[in-house]
Amino acid sequence: MKTILSIFLVSIALFSCNQKTTKDKGQLTIGQNKDIMQTPLEQSITRGKEVYDDFCKQCHRPKGKGIGKSYPPLAGSNWLTEKRTESIHAIKYGLKGEIEVNGKTYNNIMAPLGLSNKEVADVMNYTMNTWGNTQDKIVTEEEVEAVEK
Repeated sequence: MKTILSIFLVSIALFSCNQKTTKDKGQLTIGQNKDIMQTPLEQSITRGKEVYDDFCKQCHRPKGKGIGKSYPPLAGSNWLTEKRTESIHAIKYGLKGEIEVNGKTYNNIMAPLGLSNKEVADVMNYTMNTWGNTQDKIVTEEEVEAVEK
């Protein structure tokens, strides 16, 4: 009986050590909150997807491909990568008039969405890091706040 109890206690001790090692390597263990392990950019992208799903995907589509000549694509968009401030401005205040995205001209109206600075930053981080888009520099609330009408 003592042998079985000893094996049981050693097993528990080893399992506990393994749990700590797994956690230390940045992997999730049972019961951990995913947000704790995400970087600030990853957290913003997660929130931004919700904003995108609620406000943007109707026109820009679920995969960011846009609609014909009416709504430009966000997937692989040079507008997002080359015109960061203009992109923030469009989301924050809306957009009217001609723009060129990936060599194609679009001329439509994007109404202001009434988003907070945080929501604008989050949706920018989502769109700039999804569908083949990649950006290293996180869009912050402060950056969005600095963009004036």
